[in-house]
Amino acid sequence: MLIEIDFQSDEALYMQLRNQIIFGIATSVIREGDTLPSVRQLADDIGINMHTVNKAYSVLRQEGFVTIDRRKGAVVALDVNKLQALGEMRQQLQVILAKGICKNISRREVCELVDEIYEEYGRQEDD
Repeated sequence: MLIEIDFQSDEALYMQLRNQIIFGIATSVIREGDTLPSVRQLADDIGINMHTVNKAYSVLRQEGFVTIDRRKGAVVALDVNKLQALGEMRQQLQVILAKGICKNISRREVCELVDEIYEEYGRQEDD
């Protein structure tokens, strides 16, 4: 698993780590049932504090992407609550789309961007 952290970014390190793991799951680089590296190992590999990794894993657990097992550590176990996920996505998209509207980004451009991102993840829309 390749994790890229931008130490110059304004985004918190734990959120960058969280996002990288979610991208890994979305692109099937990380699969359900996979065990993530231990907090200590990942912190050493990336060169960040163990508390930062622990916070990222905690957020992933709260969001339903991993479970924490005392023996195995963090294990990818997707909580398939689609209605909850759609509600969260709606809230986040409202802000993102409002920003786009303020910057004169058209509906067509947004749709093209969504299609492009879906293709990057190798997913096709079936519904």
